[in-house]
Amino acid sequence: MASYPVDPRQPDAAYLTFWRERHLCTLTTPRPDGSPHVVPVGVTYDPDAGLARVITNKSSAKVGHVLPAGADGARVAVCQVDGRRWATLEGRATVSVDPARIAEAERRYAERYGRVPSPNPSRVVIEIELTSAMGRG
Repeated sequence: MASYPVDPRQPDAAYLTFWRERHLCTLTTPRPDGSPHVVPVGVTYDPDAGLARVITNKSSAKVGHVLPAGADGARVAVCQVDGRRWATLEGRATVSVDPARIAEAERRYAERYGRVPSPNPSRVVIEIELTSAMGRG
């Protein structure tokens, strides 16, 4: 079983399996005053690319918290918990409006959560370039 810390690009099988199960997650982004903004989201984890992805509406508060960081990205964390199992991924988030990136995020979301997201012309993807991970898968 994986335990703190975890290499985000080379997680063990239990940790990766936990991230492939259907779980509601949280995304923590920094507000302008530095305080944490925590919201429920669906997250997909792609260790090969070193990314976690969150699909959302371009007018959401989470997007508004990430955009000011620009190309350097905002420091964020995504987390999920199920009993004694828990997992956190941390990294730098940026927002993409690229249709191919959004489609890939939607595909991965459908795979993990078992449903195709409703069409949304205002959809963007928050991509988190992973820098660290921890947990017990």
